[in-house]
Amino acid sequence: MKIRIKTIKIVAALLITSALFMSCSEKNSASIPDSIVINVKVATPTFNQAKGYFSASGQIEAKQFANISTRSMGYIAQMYVKVGDKVKKGQALIHINNSDMEARKAQAMAGINQAEARLSIAEKDYNRYKVLFSQRSASQKELDDMKAQYEVALAQVESAKQMQNEVEAMLSYSNIKAPFQGVITSKSVNPGDMAKPGQILLSMETPGSFLATAMVPETDIGHVHAADTVTVYLKSSGNSIRGIVSEVSSSSQLSGGQYLVKILLLDTPQTSLYSGMFVSTIFPTDSKSNKQIMIPMEVLHKKGELEGVYTVSSSNTAILRWLKLGRPIGDHIEVLSGISADEQYIISAEGKLYNGVKININ
Repeated sequence: MKIRIKTIKIVAALLITSALFMSCSEKNSASIPDSIVINVKVATPTFNQAKGYFSASGQIEAKQFANISTRSMGYIAQMYVKVGDKVKKGQALIHINNSDMEARKAQAMAGINQAEARLSIAEKDYNRYKVLFSQRSASQKELDDMKAQYEVALAQVESAKQMQNEVEAMLSYSNIKAPFQGVITSKSVNPGDMAKPGQILLSMETPGSFLATAMVPETDIGHVHAADTVTVYLKSSGNSIRGIVSEVSSSSQLSGGQYLVKILLLDTPQTSLYSGMFVSTIFPTDSKSNKQIMIPMEVLHKKGELEGVYTVSSSNTAILRWLKLGRPIGDHIEVLSGISADEQYIISAEGKLYNGVKININ
């Protein structure tokens, strides 16, 4: 009897669980009603007839910039500027405390004084012996010896002055000045730090005057020539700038098979330029014309690094298709893959689009 009661309880529990599961399934299926239909407008890709091209990545650089270093070693006593400061040519930037050079300067000055004193004595002796020689009171050898001593003393004065010039040149590296008018863009030291020969202390550049660089692979460098007109796209904003090739490197030995190309910017961009901004430069080639599939940039849907459009399936539902995109041209962008030329994509909708939602094409 007890066994039958337990069996009935188990069966009842299974029936209740099954009923709950069916109820939950009905609720889940009801969360996406089949009656939802979104009205949409669609279009097909357009074509752009263009010559062959290739793109190369690079960045924005200032036309005039400098990494400022020193040849002397010492502690930084004073730093007169900070990042973002505007400076004039010759303005003091950094003072390095170099007591060794100061001591050498004092020695050089003392050496000059001693050499000039010896020169004065040697010159007087030489002049006196010239008079004695004219009076036949001194021999030719004695006169030659006095002349030699005078010339040695004269050379010692010149040597001491050269030493002074050398010390003063080294001291000039302790008082670092701006080489041109510009803006301080970075600094790598602070007061109290030890400055070493060759170490970059500050960087500065001339504001408002920029060029673009591009690293072109060896497979494409043959298409690039000086004075070529190119299009530079700012990756941060998508804005385009006309440019002209000013320099083409003839060696890639130090750049890993990439050739450096410099481009002068001809147009004023709509957004501000800053050194280090990443760009993509479009270089034309001599290849035959080809057709490019284009879509408006405003219809793109983004998810992280992915970009795509909603297309229309055979059952009239929306399908999100991820695309591989090329260069932008105006308010359109080239589609390299992901959608065919005769495939419809949704340009506007009267509701929120998602994969699988039914649509009605107006």
